Amino acid sequence: MKPTRARLTSANTTSRKILDWCARHPIIVVAVYVCVVSLIFLIFPGIDLKASALFYFGPDGFAAQDVPFLREVRHLGPFLVRVIAVACVGILLLKLLVPGRPPLMPLRQPVFLLSTLILGPGVLVNAVLKDNWGRPRPRSVEEFGGDLPFQPVWKMTDHCDSNCSFVSGEGSAAMWLVATALLLPATWRKAALAFLIPLGLVLSVNRVAFGGHFLSDTLLSWGLTLLLVLAIHHLLFVKDPPLTTDRQLDEWFTKRGRGAQRLVRRLLARIRQSLRAVARIFSTS
Repeated sequence: MKPTRARLTSANTTSRKILDWCARHPIIVVAVYVCVVSLIFLIFPGIDLKASALFYFGPDGFAAQDVPFLREVRHLGPFLVRVIAVACVGILLLKLLVPGRPPLMPLRQPVFLLSTLILGPGVLVNAVLKDNWGRPRPRSVEEFGGDLPFQPVWKMTDHCDSNCSFVSGEGSAAMWLVATALLLPATWRKAALAFLIPLGLVLSVNRVAFGGHFLSDTLLSWGLTLLLVLAIHHLLFVKDPPLTTDRQLDEWFTKRGRGAQRLVRRLLARIRQSLRAVARIFSTS
């Protein structure tokens, strides 16, 4: 019994050390995840076809896309993304419009959210990968009733011109939503993740079930988006000194806001002067 207990204790200690190392080096862990997932799907590309085949029903095609509830759920993710993005823009604009007042929240937070949204789902996923890799969507390939050949991950082709399958834009947005929990207090983080992780899974699986993306499109979209989010989070919140601070951002927006106010006052003064000049012309004519 004692040797067995000792082995279990040693295994638990080793597991804790591995988890602690992963927690201290999340960027390396996610980079390894992206490499491993890429390697698996490059060696075994048939996994993508088998995963999509689970949702394909011959003449009915990808029938899940005709289920009203699933179609409504699909709109929830983009709606939440828009709400958060509009709120962040509003916070920054309010600081510009009322520069003398403290911001509604530390400005690194909306800057982090907007920059990761723009650079992740916006630039990396949609502008770089989806518009240049040319991977046909599952519903477009021959195996599922389409007329285009199946293409593996990371292979650039000309079978699709824009908004293609590799990688998943909605999977990227779902991971971005999950990553917003990085900014929440520790007491709220578990509750937020309990909602956001299942939502992200549903939104991402929906795209596979609808024939819009292959499984690898979603898995790699998660990894690439999270990698970028963690990199920017490191620059803004972990790095010592950070790329910028809340105080520096506050001063920058305050300066720009007051500059904008002075510009508006000068413009209004010139307009008033012009109106007075016009009024004098008409009064003397």
